[in-house]
Amino acid sequence: MDVSRLPLNALRAFEAAARLGSLTKAGMELHVGQTAISHQIKLLEKDLGFPLFERLPRGIALTEEAQALLPVLTDALRRVSEKLHQMRAGGTAEMITIGVLGSFALGWLLPRLQEFAQLHPNIDVRIKTNNNRADTLLDGLDLFIRFGDGAWHGTEAIALTQAPLTPVCSPRSANLIREPADLLTHHLLRSYRQDEWPLWFRAAELTPPVARGWIFDNSLALVDAAAQGLGVALVPAAMFTRDIAAGRIVQPFDLGVLTGTYWLTRLKSRTETNAMAAFKTWITAEFDSTT
Repeated sequence: MDVSRLPLNALRAFEAAARLGSLTKAGMELHVGQTAISHQIKLLEKDLGFPLFERLPRGIALTEEAQALLPVLTDALRRVSEKLHQMRAGGTAEMITIGVLGSFALGWLLPRLQEFAQLHPNIDVRIKTNNNRADTLLDGLDLFIRFGDGAWHGTEAIALTQAPLTPVCSPRSANLIREPADLLTHHLLRSYRQDEWPLWFRAAELTPPVARGWIFDNSLALVDAAAQGLGVALVPAAMFTRDIAAGRIVQPFDLGVLTGTYWLTRLKSRTETNAMAAFKTWITAEFDSTT
């Protein structure tokens, strides 16, 4: 088949539907109806000679051929978008999209991002904050700063820094906390990682209390709840030094537990651009200078 005959609209319709997992959402993104998306995909399947989706009672699923095509097409469309962006900016600008944990973005990256901009004025950085569960491919991320053990399939991971989890609370609550055992009678704010508080209590040589109460999906919400006096949160305090310095929250103990590391990651299938390499060099140098 002559690839030059493939209609761009059909490729865009397939890419959007595959990435979003929905014909309706693809239509909303491309500002057309679901029927138009379905029609374009059927035309593409006819040209290709094989199906791209399995139609299920509730939704759609990618065929093996579609799974192989999607990352290639997504990368190609992203490259076209980046080149158009560069041309509109006079042919000099490059753009990178970086996924970042909200706590890392506010606590470390944003206060330093101007330094990167001064070093690389021709690189535009797009920041997408998330809760560590984003899909690098489907969210169109070039780089992803995430937390964990660094073992993500098909991913290059460069360790940046560790950030021990330590308790934080409101100034009023801190007046009632003198030693780790005092936390046994306080309301403990939890993340979806259920092992964090038990690890901390064992490090403090205490029997962990029965877990109960509110659960949050990110450290920013945990800190905000703690600052409002709703309980004690266990967070990477190094990412909230400005809140601590401002007296919004208090860190009653230095005792911390390590549950992972912050990593700069890139899908190995994603070709590294000059802008991506520049950001990697800059951020690793920033952490090397502080260790």
